[in-house]
Amino acid sequence: MNIIDATRSYESWLGKQIALLEGDLRHKHALMAEAVFPFLRATYYRWAQIWTETAGELAGSPPVLAVGDLHVENFGTWRDADGRLVWGVNDLDEAAELPCMVDLTRLAVSAMLASEHHGLGATRAQIAHALLEGYRHGVEAGGAPFVLEERHAVLRTLVRERLKDPAAFWAKLSALPECRGRKPKTALRLLNHLLPPSTEDLRVVHRIAGLGSLGRQRLTAIGQFEGGYLAREVKQLAPPASWWAKLSDSNAIRYGDLLRFSRRCADPFLHQRDNWVGRRLSPANSRVEIADLPREKDIQHLLHCMGAETANLHLGSASRKRLKRALDEVPVSTFVRAARALENAVVRDWKDWQSV
Repeated sequence: MNIIDATRSYESWLGKQIALLEGDLRHKHALMAEAVFPFLRATYYRWAQIWTETAGELAGSPPVLAVGDLHVENFGTWRDADGRLVWGVNDLDEAAELPCMVDLTRLAVSAMLASEHHGLGATRAQIAHALLEGYRHGVEAGGAPFVLEERHAVLRTLVRERLKDPAAFWAKLSALPECRGRKPKTALRLLNHLLPPSTEDLRVVHRIAGLGSLGRQRLTAIGQFEGGYLAREVKQLAPPASWWAKLSDSNAIRYGDLLRFSRRCADPFLHQRDNWVGRRLSPANSRVEIADLPREKDIQHLLHCMGAETANLHLGSASRKRLKRALDEVPVSTFVRAARALENAVVRDWKDWQSV
């Protein structure tokens, strides 16, 4: 099955699970053709389909409750219940029980493509080494959330320099058009649960965001509260693409499980209800985009932190001993070879997609 057939098959299957927005889906297809990195982000279903046969001996790595669709733009910031700035993985839509190396190789390939096409200044070997050492450090420490207060000075500086400008953020969000069409009751109930009861001038708008989830229903509420803007968003979830691809054995939505079991500092506004997930939108709730990634020396430090954060998530479902043993059995050269094979497969698929 090639990428064209895989996309048609996956979207047909997905359309039977949830309602899809055809206009957003067409926009996603256009973005997939523009560059290889957005193509990777938009095609986790294909990654899940080809991973076992392409990853070689890494396919035997121990199972964990994994992110699945992990990549360098799947990290960002939020504030915890005490208002502290926290950094970590911020999208768990495709959570499923998978070999632990699914997350690590996808993260590595995304960094390799970013370095190749956006000049991050890190070699494939440096990327692999930084990720694996960060993961090892996280595993051996038993996990530790990234609270950017008195610790993590380098990461704190990198992140704070990239937080969104509040005026520009709210101007862009408030200019979005009203959301038309049917609004599912579960989604509206979750939005109301996340909003203060005295919110004024409330509007529900249509926001186009993400790539892997583009085409799914997304409702964004923006209003005024005690002198300023606030916003909440809900997004529809679906069974993981890894189940469609037969990489995982369950079609259960595990978003909430991964939040509960991993070593994280919780975002108090992040909630799953049935097949919807709700969260706060604000300048501090921000993902780090590829254009904002640091260069050369700092990128290796950031990748080390990404590896450690991946361990924070995996440690919720697997023991330190088991994960450390799995790492000890994977030389960096083997990891690089598998990641390179997966990278080549992604690039081939992207070129095939462009030719349509």
